[in-house]
Amino acid sequence: MPFYDEMYDDAGAVRPGYRRYVEWLQSIDPERLSRKRAEADVAFRRVGITFAVYGEEAGKERLIPFDVIPRILPANEWRLIERGLRQRVAALNRFLHDIYHEQEILRLGIIPSHVVTENRQYRPQMQGLAVPGGVYAHIAGIDLVRADDGLFYVLEDNLRVPSGVSYMIEDRKMMMRLFPELFVRHRVAPVQHYPDLLLAQLRAAAPAGVDDPTCVLLTPGAFNSAYFEHTFLAQQMGIDLVEGRDLFVQDETVYMRTTQGPKRVDVIYRRVDDDFLDPEVFRPDSLLGVPGLLRAYRAGRVTLANAIGTGVTDDKSIYPYVPSMIRFYLGEEPILHNVQTWLGRDPQDLRYILAHLPELVVKEVHGSGGKGMLIGPMASTAEIEEFRAKLRTQPENYVAQPTLALSTCPTFVEEGIAPRHIDLRPFVLSGKAVEMVPGGLTRVALKAGSLVVNSSQGGGTKDTWVLEC
Repeated sequence: MPFYDEMYDDAGAVRPGYRRYVEWLQSIDPERLSRKRAEADVAFRRVGITFAVYGEEAGKERLIPFDVIPRILPANEWRLIERGLRQRVAALNRFLHDIYHEQEILRLGIIPSHVVTENRQYRPQMQGLAVPGGVYAHIAGIDLVRADDGLFYVLEDNLRVPSGVSYMIEDRKMMMRLFPELFVRHRVAPVQHYPDLLLAQLRAAAPAGVDDPTCVLLTPGAFNSAYFEHTFLAQQMGIDLVEGRDLFVQDETVYMRTTQGPKRVDVIYRRVDDDFLDPEVFRPDSLLGVPGLLRAYRAGRVTLANAIGTGVTDDKSIYPYVPSMIRFYLGEEPILHNVQTWLGRDPQDLRYILAHLPELVVKEVHGSGGKGMLIGPMASTAEIEEFRAKLRTQPENYVAQPTLALSTCPTFVEEGIAPRHIDLRPFVLSGKAVEMVPGGLTRVALKAGSLVVNSSQGGGTKDTWVLEC
């Protein structure tokens, strides 16, 4: 299978964006790269840049491997990506408003109603609730891949509680620390101001009449896999990191317990899933949320970022309809295209999936983190037959896509510099304006031949450079 190489073209010539970098790379001793990688590991562990993997030994933390060779995007490529992301996130926000209000897209049959209203992430409690500025997804992480044709495709939309932005920022800080000379040679667009942009968007989303809003970051706590990111972002924005027990609702207003007494909270950047947010409405056994939070939300006394119910758009059975959303709400053709997707709940699609399982990637519609997947070309006969049985008994739980020839980028691994498959997660901030920092989190599959970039499955990260010229 042919792969698009990010650094070299088909003739083996260095692509324009990498020319200065390759000159530098060819001039340095590989031993220096090895020392710098070890230095990065020590620094990341000292700072506490780790993550937990659910199902592993309690409290066990892992470093996300960091690769010292950056992924570089020329300015013209980033401009196209940025335009496509703005378009896509605008349509997704319009879709979320529609399904919780008029449901026009459902009434017209553009999307089958049951696909939305019977979705486990659809929240009927949000029906008719007006959110500030009509923005449901203040923070979106959109996963992009480059295929063998050189074009970028959207692989997944993450609008519920997207994560990973702290690694984007820390990877840049590490590269500047390890190789300061590279940032003299290259005009790399900055990403360190992301927390400032995020805070400005959160403050601007405050309820009407609040001039100096109090913003907090709500975390499930220290055992959450992304807890480092929660503490990092709260610290960078200069806001309080709180757990559910730190907040309470009185007179349909949210307050934070402080040593000086209760303090009103106006905006909650929540990193807690819907099910656990309010035990009065969702899971009654939740100890992570705030009783009465939805009452305050419905009264317009607090803003949640992201809004309750945004998880519908993360569902892989909704994903195939995003191009139709763009056409319906914006009257435009999609700039960034979807990957072809077959739906297990569609009888015709199911027949195709079952007939071509060894060629396809099969995913759970609610799955994440690279779990619950079948990569047909790399699976054993037993694994394929196991998925065949699952598809026959619960076809609605699965979608299938072609096995993409994900682009590769040279990566410094144990045997030296070798190509490894990558993806890209840019972060889009929506409010009165749509903003993003140039770049995103590049994830890399460190195992030779692997297409799974998720950190929980052994993937690592790279610094992502967008060249300013």
